[in-house]
Amino acid sequence: MKAIRAWVAWSALVVLAGALMVVAPGCSRLFRRPAPSPGAAGQEPTLNLYSHRDGTTRQVKIEDYVQGVVAAETLTDWPLEALKAQAVVARTFTLQKRDEGNVKKLHGTDACDDKDHFQAYDPGRINEAVRRAVQETRGLVIEYGGKPIRAWFHSNSGGKTATAQEGLNFTQEPAPYTAAVDDPYSLQNAPSDQKSWTATFTAQEIQSAASRLGKSIPNVRTASIGKKGPSGRALTLKFGDQELPAAELRTALGPEKMKSTLLDSVTVSGGRVLMKGRGWGHGVGMSQWGAEAMAKAGKKAEDIIAFYYKGVQIRKMWQ
Repeated sequence: MKAIRAWVAWSALVVLAGALMVVAPGCSRLFRRPAPSPGAAGQEPTLNLYSHRDGTTRQVKIEDYVQGVVAAETLTDWPLEALKAQAVVARTFTLQKRDEGNVKKLHGTDACDDKDHFQAYDPGRINEAVRRAVQETRGLVIEYGGKPIRAWFHSNSGGKTATAQEGLNFTQEPAPYTAAVDDPYSLQNAPSDQKSWTATFTAQEIQSAASRLGKSIPNVRTASIGKKGPSGRALTLKFGDQELPAAELRTALGPEKMKSTLLDSVTVSGGRVLMKGRGWGHGVGMSQWGAEAMAKAGKKAEDIIAFYYKGVQIRKMWQ
């Protein structure tokens, strides 16, 4: 997942007498002690982790692994509740991806340390705040319909989050817990180049990216935003009479340069394509800078999770 690693060498949930079931904002909350899921036996899983640095595989307890993810995916001096929210999200993401098995197809393992295949992971950045955040959320996982959700997250929503279909062109299965949510928190403390940004691309860059998507653009004389989704994000971009899927084009052009598909304009000038947009990332699920601002405003990790993922429950899978 790409989060704020451009800014760093890139829940519980306070432990109460009982834990809670999270529902959408505005609904009642039922407080109860979360129980391990059926079949989980209350035991912490051990992961086989593939290292892209040296091609080795090692075993690591999932809670230790989650510490390394939180340390890599956030700024470790963020408020504790933001770190706790990230811990629950990262743990959920890990379980869902492990069960899906895509990394096993690539490397024969449960997880890997490549952010492009899995999540960012850097145990060298773990500090006491990260350890506390993971310990205080130990075993907590976000579920929808009794299964761990696809816990997507991103750096900054630009003011509004996206559905999975809109932000990622994800159509493999329904993901009703993702929604287009007004998100003023993302705009509060984030770096200025995430609140709004501009990027310029040569005609050749656009043509090469289009070619990787199986499309041909003989020339780049005109450009515009095509279809839009519920949050206002571009679903397609038009270059002449050719229409390209925006999410895939962003990946092909480089997600650190085309920071999002929440675009205000796309124009051609002097043979170059100029894009102006807001936010950083696909916009699906939790905004990390939004979580940081919510925590600073006094929100708890469960509030953050309920804000960004709709109709979910938080369940304690192991002790």
